[in-house]
Amino acid sequence: MDPAYELSKKEGKVGTPERPLSDLGLLSYRGYWTRVLLDILKKPKGNISIKELSDVTAIKAEDILTTLQSLELIQYRKGQHVICADPKVLDRHLKAAGPGGLEVDVSKLIWTPYKEQSYEL
Repeated sequence: MDPAYELSKKEGKVGTPERPLSDLGLLSYRGYWTRVLLDILKKPKGNISIKELSDVTAIKAEDILTTLQSLELIQYRKGQHVICADPKVLDRHLKAAGPGGLEVDVSKLIWTPYKEQSYEL
């Protein structure tokens, strides 16, 4: 999954798996999203929005929201979703998520996004 999201970042687009996901597919993606999001939330940066998380990770905002909701890290206050990230809770969730898969060495990723050509007749 990591290579696909790294390519999405290079392309400047948000990625998401093809739907509908099987139960095993959802479990796999949810595990990946959990590790990626918790790693970011563990680094103290002040407030971060779901949109900002999406921009940084190339994960679709809806996937981020459902993942954080499944971890009970989202609260709805004053008409907005708020991320509640207590460091101890984040550590507990990371431990439960287990080790991730192989990571992509982005410095070795050589790829140019496809740019559609327009031809005039």
